[in-house]
Amino acid sequence: MTSSDYWDAGTAARYDESSSFMFAPEVLDPAVAFLADLAGDGAALELAIGTGRVAIPLADRGVPVSGIELSQPMTDVLHGKRAEVPVVVGDMATSTAPGAFSLVYVVWNSIGNLRTQAEQVACFRNAARHLSPGGRFVVELWIPGIRRFPPGQAAVPFHVGPRHVGLDTYDLTTQQGTSHHYTHEADGTVRHGTSNFRYIWPAECDLMAQLAGLEHEARFADWDRSPFTNDSESHVSVWRKPT
Repeated sequence: MTSSDYWDAGTAARYDESSSFMFAPEVLDPAVAFLADLAGDGAALELAIGTGRVAIPLADRGVPVSGIELSQPMTDVLHGKRAEVPVVVGDMATSTAPGAFSLVYVVWNSIGNLRTQAEQVACFRNAARHLSPGGRFVVELWIPGIRRFPPGQAAVPFHVGPRHVGLDTYDLTTQQGTSHHYTHEADGTVRHGTSNFRYIWPAECDLMAQLAGLEHEARFADWDRSPFTNDSESHVSVWRKPT
C-alpha cells in the first residue's frame, strides 16, 4: 500500500494541457539532453513516467525507455501517444521492470509523491536494483521554500502563469506538504486541485543513496549543469552504482 496520491482518469485527461508550462522547450529540452547523455548506448527507466512528457522525446533520441507508473489512467494517456513504451503499473518504491538499465531517473519532484521517509528510501533502493554496474540514478527535486516564509505567511508560490497559479503549504514538523493548483479554464471558471508530498533535503537524498549502495557523483542547480549554490531553488542530482 503506497502513500502516494492517485491520479484518476479526469486528472490524466487534462494533465498535459494543465501542465503545459512543463512541456515548454526551454524546460524540457535541457532535461532530455542531459538524460540522453547519461544513458549513452544503454536503456533508461523512468519512475513515475506519467503521460510521457520526458520519456517520449528521450525515446525519440534513440534511448530505449521503460517506465513505472502508479496510475493506470496516466499510463493509458501515454500509450495513446506512444503505445510501444513499456510501462509497469505499480508503486515506484517496490515495482520492478524487466531488464537492466544504464539510467534510472525521476523528475519534476515526483519522488516527493512518496509521503514517508521509508518509502523514499525504498525508492532509492529500487532504483539501485534496476541499475547495471556503473549506471546512474538521477533525481530532479526542488529545494523546499521554507526560508521564503515571513512570519504569518501560510503558502509559497511555485508557479505563476497566465492560466495556472501554484502554491505550496508545508508542515515543518513532518516534512509534509500540499501543492494547491488554481487553473483558469476556457469558460472563465477557476478549478482548484491539490496534490500531497513529502519534501526531502539534498543531504537527506545523499543519505538515502548511500543506504542504497549508490555513490554521489554530481549535483547541479538545473539541467543546464549550472552550479548548485546556497541560492539554488532546485537541484538535479546524480548517483552512480559502483562497478
